[in-house]
Amino acid sequence: MNRPLVITDDQELLDELLRIAAAAGVELDVAHAAAHARPYWTPAPLVVVGSDLAEAVAATGPPRRAGVLLVTREPENPELWRRCVAVGAEGVLELPAAERHLVDEFAEAAEPASRGGRIICVVGGRGGSGASVLAASLALSASRAGARTLLVDADPLGGGIDVLLGEERAEGARWPEVVGREGRVSFAALRKALPTFGALTVLSWHRGEPTLIPAEAMRAVLDAARRGCDLVVVDLPRHIDPGGAEALARSRTTLLVVPADLRGVLAAGQILLVLRRHTQDIRAVLRGHPLAPDVAASCLALPCAGHLPDQRGLTAALDRGDAPPLSPRTPLGRFCADFIDTLRREEAS
Repeated sequence: MNRPLVITDDQELLDELLRIAAAAGVELDVAHAAAHARPYWTPAPLVVVGSDLAEAVAATGPPRRAGVLLVTREPENPELWRRCVAVGAEGVLELPAAERHLVDEFAEAAEPASRGGRIICVVGGRGGSGASVLAASLALSASRAGARTLLVDADPLGGGIDVLLGEERAEGARWPEVVGREGRVSFAALRKALPTFGALTVLSWHRGEPTLIPAEAMRAVLDAARRGCDLVVVDLPRHIDPGGAEALARSRTTLLVVPADLRGVLAAGQILLVLRRHTQDIRAVLRGHPLAPDVAASCLALPCAGHLPDQRGLTAALDRGDAPPLSPRTPLGRFCADFIDTLRREEAS
């Protein structure tokens, strides 16, 4: 894959550009002379020309192309726009003020094609409803079917969704290393930092002092995941914090897991009032048997995404450190397969 091209012989400027590219998770090709840039000029997804070599680049007569930027550390230099026109640049970026903009430009160049990953949120209508198990199972099922998937644990008090996968010892970053992130980041860099198992990448919590997820950090993670994933599954706490609100605002579908008994339906009704402030497509997943699924869903005025009867041996398997058993013969496995097929049909229509 071709990399962004930087053309400069100003070492201080180059050091800044390398640092900015690293923040975007991008590697660069560097030309220290205008002539050295010629083989890279056309195939590079982005060309960043230092103001020190702008006139030399223009003198080589490079072909006109999109995606050329002039970068400078010289404030208010009237010559800059003339140089900008000479090299065919789309604009002038002055550092350090334009640093965030340049991070975004590098990240976009590295990941220009969006997979358009669908974001699904899962939230429990009552404590102990099994929302985290369902979120982990959906992500695992999708990844096993070949979809690149990110599972996001947005509940700092949930004990870590990596435990449900039996992967709590896996190496990689957890939320405390990510909460300071804002602005654009490439999914390749995110995936490299997080625990990844085949097509499944997991962003979970550590077992330590809990912290809130800022909306900016959640936005950065989900934006990167949408570009690099087919499916993003977010396990939300019942108390919606700023990070959770950000996830709901970006969610295409939210599953509300409702224990199919009177208290479960009443509790889910309270959560539903909060969810509707942030998102639109909310579907009920009914757990257990006491109330008929269609009755429980109609009480909440929600479409029913399916019914999950209790699964024998599920708790014991999770306590052993096993991943959720998702055989097509199990209720959980059948539900996940059917729901993922529903998502595919909706995307195709």
